[in-house]
This record gives sequence, structure tokens and C-alpha cells, in this order.
Amino acid sequence: MISFDTFLAVASGGLVLGALYALMAAGLAAVWTTLGIFNFAHGAFIALGAYIGWQLADAGGAGLGLTAGVVVATVALFGFGILFHLVLVRPFERRADIVTVSVITTLAGTAIIESAINLIWGPRSKQLARLGTGEIDLGLIRIPMGDLVLVAVVAATLAGLGWFLGRTRTGRAMRAVSQNREAAELMGIDVPRLYALAFGLSAAMAGLAGIFVGGLRFMTPTMGADPLMKALIVVILGGIARFTSPIYAALLVGLVESFSNYFVGLYWTPAVLFAIMIAVLYVKPSGLFGHHQRTL
Repeated sequence: MISFDTFLAVASGGLVLGALYALMAAGLAAVWTTLGIFNFAHGAFIALGAYIGWQLADAGGAGLGLTAGVVVATVALFGFGILFHLVLVRPFERRADIVTVSVITTLAGTAIIESAINLIWGPRSKQLARLGTGEIDLGLIRIPMGDLVLVAVVAATLAGLGWFLGRTRTGRAMRAVSQNREAAELMGIDVPRLYALAFGLSAAMAGLAGIFVGGLRFMTPTMGADPLMKALIVVILGGIARFTSPIYAALLVGLVESFSNYFVGLYWTPAVLFAIMIAVLYVKPSGLFGHHQRTL
């Protein structure tokens, strides 16, 4: 039996995890929906963002503070994502087996990025400070300030992305490309440019997520593997029919993980998540919040 106070604490922890997973999954889904491929280097982007943030923010690096680390890491990952697309994805976009080739190239990219991180920063674990200290008393529960900042930044980021996709000419063009590339090209849309933009936005969100992950756990060159798995579960579970689908699924996964950690333990939680994902795929292959049409 779980007390009400414990229930609130576990649920709030799940919502924080859900917000973080939503940020990861939204970036992953941006590439998946636009290009129709899965970017296995997304986890490496998360790790690279964390290390660039550490280099700028920590006293062991430039010591410029966490805000500078967040800004520089996000901007740097945006540019790196575009470069990654130009070098490892764009040359193969017209191939009939692009899905298979992209698996190979993005996995190769993962190995290269992780090796570069290890070469530049070394294998020793590092950790970032959290965005906010102290706690906020909400009456029934006390919530760490770092968690509130995380949720607020993620909410603002996703709201901004939603506005961009729905209200700007470029965002609407990205949605058109995700629905039908050939028709978009006939309408004069520069599809390769939008593909590069999708990779840049995806990498920028991964870099921001890396800052948060680096404040929650120790950083290693391979730290992106677990976030990549969680983002994959979220995207498959929620579906990619619309922009909000992975967000809803991320909140659900965060809550399930938090309560599963409490009731069955840390080591059984991944099995629980995968079991739920498989069960959902049996009943609704397009995901809980999806349908067969792919679009942002």
C-alpha cells in the first residue's frame, strides 16, 4: 500500500521524467517523420550536448556558467546536426535502401562521436550542475527547483517547436515534406534544405536534453544509449501521426517508469516498458495516439 504523500512524490518524479523524454522523443520524431529514417546517433547527440555544456559551464572547463553552457551546446548541436546530415545521410537519400543504409551510417556516426568524446574529454565521469537549487513548497509536496526549471524549459521548447511547425512558412513546408516528398518538390519546396533543418532541430533538442541528463546522472561517452532507448519506446508507443503524439506517450512512459521503479525495482523497469510497448503494438500498431498517416 502506498501513502498519498509517497504517491505524489512518485507521480511528480514521473512527470519530470516524462518531460525529459518528451524533449528527447520530439527531436527523434522530427527526423523520423520528415526523412522516414531512424537516427541511431540521437543518443550520441545527447552525450555531445552534455559534454559541450560541461566544457563551457564547469570550473574544470571554461567556467562560464550553466546558462552559457546551455546556449552554446544547443546552438553547436544545431550546426552539428546539419553537418551530420550533409556528411552521413544526404549522399544516400535517393537510394532505394535508404532505411537500411541510414541505420549503418547513423550507427557509424554514433561510434565516431563517442570515440571523439572519449578522446577529447577522457573516460572519467563528469557531472553538470542542475538548473536551479533548493525546493519549492507546493503545500502537499515539495519539488526541487531543478525539476521545475526542467519542466518549464521543456514546455517552452516544445511550445516553440509546435508554433514553428504550425505557424511559420518553413514549418508548414516541413510538414508537407513529411506527408509527401514528391508533391512538395513539385510545389517548389527545397526538400534537402528542410531535411538538414530537421536534423539540426533534432540535434539541438538532443543537446538541450543532454544538459538535463548531465545534471541528473554522471556523464560518460556512452551516456546517450539509455536515453535513446527511452526515446525509441516513447516514439513507438505514442506513434508519430502528429507532433503531440510522442509528448503524450513520454508523459505516460515517465509515470510508468517512476511507479515501476517504486514497486518492482530499477532492474525490472526496462522489461515492464518493453512489455507495454509490445502489447500496444499488438493492439494498435500505429501507436496509442497515432494513425497510419505520417506527419508532423
